[in-house]
Amino acid sequence: MSIPLLIGLLIVGLALGAIMGYWYRQTLGKKAANQAEAKAEKMLSEAKSKQQEILQHTKNEQQQLLLEAKEKSIALIEEAKREEQTRRHDLQEQQHRLEKRETLFDAKLLEVEEKKTKLEEKTVEIENIKESIRTIKEEQVVKLQEVAGLTREQALEHLLQKVEQESQEALMSRLRKMEQVTEEELEVKSRKVLSLALTRFASSVSTDTTTTSVELPNDEMKGRIIGKEGRNIKAIEMLTGTEIIVDDTPQAITISGFSPIRRQVAKRALEALIKDGRIHPARIEEAVQEAKKSLAQDLRKAGEEALYQLGIPVSSIDPKLISILGRMKYRTSYGQNALQHSIEVGTISGMIAEELGADVFVCKKGGLFHDIGKAVDHDMQGAHPEIGYNIMKKFGFPEEICYQSIAHHEDHPRTIEGAVVKAADAISGARPGARKQSLEQFIQRMEELERTASTFDGVEKAYAIQAGREIRVFIQPQKIDDLSAFKLAKDIANKIEAELSYPGEIKITVIRETRVIEYAR
Repeated sequence: MSIPLLIGLLIVGLALGAIMGYWYRQTLGKKAANQAEAKAEKMLSEAKSKQQEILQHTKNEQQQLLLEAKEKSIALIEEAKREEQTRRHDLQEQQHRLEKRETLFDAKLLEVEEKKTKLEEKTVEIENIKESIRTIKEEQVVKLQEVAGLTREQALEHLLQKVEQESQEALMSRLRKMEQVTEEELEVKSRKVLSLALTRFASSVSTDTTTTSVELPNDEMKGRIIGKEGRNIKAIEMLTGTEIIVDDTPQAITISGFSPIRRQVAKRALEALIKDGRIHPARIEEAVQEAKKSLAQDLRKAGEEALYQLGIPVSSIDPKLISILGRMKYRTSYGQNALQHSIEVGTISGMIAEELGADVFVCKKGGLFHDIGKAVDHDMQGAHPEIGYNIMKKFGFPEEICYQSIAHHEDHPRTIEGAVVKAADAISGARPGARKQSLEQFIQRMEELERTASTFDGVEKAYAIQAGREIRVFIQPQKIDDLSAFKLAKDIANKIEAELSYPGEIKITVIRETRVIEYAR
């Protein structure tokens, strides 16, 4: 066979194979599609059957749930009906009780109205009775006034006078008894406290006083102190701020100046110059500087010794304040050394505070520094209590201690420590020998006491006795009765406290006596 024929046969075979393959493939595809469709129909039928079953089952469950819900709703409705019946029953009972109470209230209200009506009637009746009684009383008062010949006010005044006269003696006796008992109790207690304090502290009655006189070895030294044309004495006066008085007093000169510190500087400088023998302006200036340094050391030492005596730590006080305290060594009050007085007040205050249960430290420290203002009152304006208060405030003292500077000059201190310091100050200043006065001052104080007591109406005579510690007042018995005599004594005491200054206390004795003289012939 030829090649073209083979190729043709091959092409024909391939075409037949392709056609057979396509047919076979179509057959297989149809068969597969038929199978898939059958399978799908089967699955669809199964699904429908399943759906029917599920729907049937769901429908049964829904019916069951509906039945259960209907049963529950029926039960709830029945329960609600039962509760409604119960509530209706309760409401009916409450309504019945309210109706019953309302009936009772109505009855009570009627009863109250009846009582109110009766009370109003009785009130009207009582007012009528009162009016009739008032009328009768007024008629009786008018008749009594006509019979007695006195008005109502005159009769009342007469009655009060009679009651006052009858009860005056009993009232006076009661007042005397109360005052006597109170005074006796207070006197016993105060004597006990003061005796315990004073027996534990006893100082010398005579106190040191500063002096401004300087002794000279001979009268020739006066001329050397004056110097050529007075240059030496002028230099001393200029450097010390004092005045040197050279008079006819043998072997002595006098230093005059308001400041005790300046007088002491001048005195020490003069004593050093007299001892050295060289007196000229340059040496005077050196002597004054040395005297100031020596005095400053002496002042600090005096202040420290005062603190040691009272047991106050020196380290707790500023050195400047210690020096100011030492300045009081050269300060006097009525001849009493101010530093010694302050030590006494601090010591006595501490002892009294122990007995009374007050603050001992405040009393001791406040007592020591209560007159600190006197150390600088020559150099500052104001009274020494205010100056002392400001000084202690400046150096950081607490208020209760600073207040002692003012408290010892107040009539009624606001703290117990202030009262203790005031009492100790009076004790230290009023004891015999503590202070001295000139004759003129003493006489003036006596005259002021007698004049103050004589200013009151009804006073016949007044005498100051016992060195001014007692004043006896004789009154006119026609003008002042026994009860008024008590008041007069208190008024005199209050006026003396307010207007006069004096150490310690003054006893006021009011004497009222009636003397009847008759002669038998």
